[in-house]
Amino acid sequence: MNGVETGDSISTLLSWLTDPARLGALFRAVLLLTVGVVLARGARYAIKRGLGGFPVQQQQLFARFAYYGVLGLFGVSAMRQLGFDFAVVLGAAGIVTVAIGFASQTSASNLISGLFLVMEKAVQAGDIVTVDGVTGEVLTVDLLSTKLRTFDNLQVRIPNETMVKARITTLNRFPLRRIDLTVGVAYESDLGLVQKTLFEVAQRNPLVLDEPAPLLISQGFGDSSIDYLLAVWGKSENFLTVRNTVTREIKEAFDAAGIEIPFPQRTLQPGTTPLEIRLLRAPAGGSAGATGTSPEAAPDGPPSAGGTISERQADAAAPRSTGGAGPSGA
Repeated sequence: MNGVETGDSISTLLSWLTDPARLGALFRAVLLLTVGVVLARGARYAIKRGLGGFPVQQQQLFARFAYYGVLGLFGVSAMRQLGFDFAVVLGAAGIVTVAIGFASQTSASNLISGLFLVMEKAVQAGDIVTVDGVTGEVLTVDLLSTKLRTFDNLQVRIPNETMVKARITTLNRFPLRRIDLTVGVAYESDLGLVQKTLFEVAQRNPLVLDEPAPLLISQGFGDSSIDYLLAVWGKSENFLTVRNTVTREIKEAFDAAGIEIPFPQRTLQPGTTPLEIRLLRAPAGGSAGATGTSPEAAPDGPPSAGGTISERQADAAAPRSTGGAGPSGA
C-alpha cells in the first residue's frame, strides 16, 4: 500500500509540474515573492534614509512596518497565483480574529503602548533611564517591549505597557546636571571657615561650572554634626567624575584647615539591675595571708578555722594589746 501511495504522489507531482498552466502559476508566484523581498528591503532602506532626522527607534519602527507590509502583500499575491482562495480564509478570519483578540490582549496593549512611546518620544535609544528601580541605557524601543542595558552589562526587557504606566527618570536628557553632596562638621567648628572652605573647593575644581553657581544650604543640626548641602553643577557626562573629585577635595581641604568631620559614637552601659558580687571563702588548709581564690574554694562550704578572707583582713587591721585589761575594762 505504501508503495502504491508513493507512486501515486509522484505521478500527481509530475503531472502538476508538466502542466504548462500550473508551471506558469508557480513561476509567477516565485517571481512575485522575489520582487516582494527586493521591494520590501528597498522600502525599509528608503524610510530609514527619509527619516534621518527622526530618532533611531522611530526609524526602526516605521521601517519594520514598511518591510513586513510590502512583503505580506506580495506573499498574498503569490499564494493567489497558486490557487489559494482567500474568500474562505476571510470568512473564517472573523472567528479566528475574535479568538486571537482574547488571547493576545497583553500583546495588543504592548503594541499600542509602543506606538505611544514612539510618538511621545518619552525615551529614545541612547538615553540613560531609571524604570522601576532599573537603571540602564535604552537600546531599542520595539513593538512589544523596550530593551535596556544596565551598567553591569545586563539586558533588561521591559514591556511597553509597563513603560507607559511607570515613572521614568531620564538621567542624560539635559546637558547639565546638579551634583549634591552632604557634609557634616563638628559643633565646635568655625562655620564661617567651613563655608569659605567649601566654596573654595568648588571654585578650584575645573569640572565644576561657574554658571549656575555653586550653592551651599544649611540643613540644620544633626545628632552629632551641623549638616550642609553643597550643590555644584557640571556636564552630564562628567557627573561621576565631579562627584568623586569634589568629595576627595573636601576631605583634603578640611584636614588642612583643621575642620573635623564627626561620626556617631555609641557608649554601652549595663542595665539597671546591679551586678551580683559573691564573696568566696578561703580554701581549707590554705595560707592565712591568701588574698585570692583557688579552684578548691567552696563558696557554700563551712567556714575554715582561719575564717573568711574579709574576717582575717579585719583582724589584721585592728590594734593589738600586749596584756591586761583594755581601756574599755576600766
